[in-house]
Amino acid sequence: MQPIAAAAAAGAAWSLFEAQWVELRALEVALDRLPPELDGFTILHLSDFHLGTVSLNGRALERAIVWAETDGNDLVLLTGDLLSRERAEVRLRTAVARLRARYGVYSVLGNHDVRAARNALGPGLLEDSSAVVDIRGKRVQIAGGGPADGWKRRKLERLADPEADLRILLFHFPDVTQWLPPASYDLILAGHLHGGQICLPTPRGKLRLEHLHARHWEGVHRTPAGSLHVSRGLGTSFVPFRFLARPEATKLTLRCQSGSTPSPPRR
Repeated sequence: MQPIAAAAAAGAAWSLFEAQWVELRALEVALDRLPPELDGFTILHLSDFHLGTVSLNGRALERAIVWAETDGNDLVLLTGDLLSRERAEVRLRTAVARLRARYGVYSVLGNHDVRAARNALGPGLLEDSSAVVDIRGKRVQIAGGGPADGWKRRKLERLADPEADLRILLFHFPDVTQWLPPASYDLILAGHLHGGQICLPTPRGKLRLEHLHARHWEGVHRTPAGSLHVSRGLGTSFVPFRFLARPEATKLTLRCQSGSTPSPPRR
């Protein structure tokens, strides 16, 4: 039993380490109808802090905030499950204030967010609503829906602004792309899945032990509804461990797709 106990202890120690070993990712996303003026536009996508749980989630968030403070972005967008226990409301409020001191910050709620998250997030929280910002002379729409809006598909469809030069949707669940009609948004940001959080290697790839069935686990995907980025998030839920699923903060740089032509959302 001693070798088994030693292996279990080593695995737990590594998983605690990995839970705060934040990957600072930089990805380019080519969009079909991105105006040339917005080529190089950058978004810091953060998700799933799960603050307030018994975990190392606060350390992971701090690493991401420091990166944001030392790197340049045009916007910071947060895709839910940010505050899991009210006791961490001040910590979330402080983190958002640090981001807002440098950037425009917009967010949505996730299925684990407690009521106090609304107060902590403040202006920029999108619930069945959108904001339009002028960036480099172009009209950029940022829309967001709450975690129950999978049952209100029409709300998300109607939010899409056909006059916007760039349409971005924030939604906690990645499978929103299965509900929306084609070309609803140019870019869709989501989280929720934690990359599986605890994964086991197999000859066929990772066996992901959280959210066993998903179409898009992490990274950038082209879907009929729009280009999708799924963040592995920064925190953990249920257990304070990660294995083969490092937390991440992701800087997305938008690029023009060659030969693209603007098109309105399809209703």
